[in-house]
Amino acid sequence: MENGLKNKVIAITGASSGIGEATALLLAERGAKVVLGARRLDRLAALATRIVAAGGEAAYSSTDVTRRADVAKLVELAREKYGRLDVLINNAGIGPISLLDELRVEDWEAMVDVNLKGMLYGIAAALPVFRQQEFGHFVVVASTAGIKVVPTMAVYAGTKFAVRAVAEGLRQEAGDKLRVTLITPGVVQTDFVESMTNPEVKAQIMSMRDNIGIAPAAIARAIAFALEQPADVDVGEVVVRPTAQS
Repeated sequence: MENGLKNKVIAITGASSGIGEATALLLAERGAKVVLGARRLDRLAALATRIVAAGGEAAYSSTDVTRRADVAKLVELAREKYGRLDVLINNAGIGPISLLDELRVEDWEAMVDVNLKGMLYGIAAALPVFRQQEFGHFVVVASTAGIKVVPTMAVYAGTKFAVRAVAEGLRQEAGDKLRVTLITPGVVQTDFVESMTNPEVKAQIMSMRDNIGIAPAAIARAIAFALEQPADVDVGEVVVRPTAQS
């Protein structure tokens, strides 16, 4: 029996590494046509080449999610190349966390621009397409920081709480043709820490990642699970964290 991913056209932001890369590889392996977006064009090209060499289908576009036009271009690439868009995975995110007393206002602004506004630009680009098609699936990658606030993560958590709120509002407004899934990862072994500008906090988070972090493929499998469900089944949220994470 055909799985629910065969020939689906799936656009992914933040696809050049980590969760985005792992998701692209898994979905392509299961028969999806993936459309990859990220800022690092060389890594996107290498990933697309790897997918095609393994017998899959992939396209890519330089995508900075803080630029609305870039996100719109990614959605349009999917439609131009494959005739439609079945799924948009809003995955791009950064986390330059620090104590509020440090007043790293530029880091605060960057998190709002990437984590929250980047998601909103994805909605703005894909929602009209999904309405016209009368089908479509939004997948939003959030964080367990959107469930529990801890010191140094106030602004980051604020963006993820906001992402959760927008995703739930979108789900309620979506109607009976569109689906919305929130994927909530805990500590994952990615280069996410590279966006952190406070060296002490960066070292602490890196140590946690190295000690208890789970593989990005674990998040990719959760995304695939939600996408493979029949059209009348909407998986609202999947939380995936290390067993050792409190």
